[in-house]
Amino acid sequence: MLSPDQFLAFLLAALLITASPGPDNLMVLSMGMSRGRRQGVVFGLGCALGCLSHTVLAAVGVSALVAASPLAFTALKVAGGLYLIWLGLQALRSTGGARVGAAEPAAAPSLCTLFFKGVFANAINPKVVLFFLSFLPQFVVPANGPVGTQLALLGLVFTAQAALLFGLLGWFAGAIGQWLNRRPRAGLWLDRVAGAVFVGLGLRLIVAR
Repeated sequence: MLSPDQFLAFLLAALLITASPGPDNLMVLSMGMSRGRRQGVVFGLGCALGCLSHTVLAAVGVSALVAASPLAFTALKVAGGLYLIWLGLQALRSTGGARVGAAEPAAAPSLCTLFFKGVFANAINPKVVLFFLSFLPQFVVPANGPVGTQLALLGLVFTAQAALLFGLLGWFAGAIGQWLNRRPRAGLWLDRVAGAVFVGLGLRLIVAR
């Protein structure tokens, strides 16, 4: 099980990372602006639920590493920490804020099609796989129970908060998109904050025992 401190620390980090401008939430914003609120919400929920596939991979893969070789798990942690630091440096070096453009109207796909399009877009993204393998393990506390169970619970928490945020983004897409386009520096500062968090988490993951 997850302790209250463990849960809150993970939730705050997950919320900040999900809210930072990135491919998924900008796609949700664009979908909501060009297709409508319902379409934006459905596509956003699909993107969020795509995280479940990465949760399974992380839970099974990391658990197998822990059981097979503590040294291999340590190597994964170091590699994951370096990857998070690299992501953080990329965000810190960003020179442009997020900009959302509404696509031209086209033949409207069904809500079911949009949902599975969101799931598929997230599930096949190798960068998200790497992110989950890097991000989730550092919030595991061995004293709190089986590693696989904790990873699964953390993945479910991440998916739930992503579904909430992406759903809100889809619903309020027009207003949020216009606000971001008028204030590009807001997206830039979100990148800066998220970058600092990534670097901090990466360093923590490398030095943690």
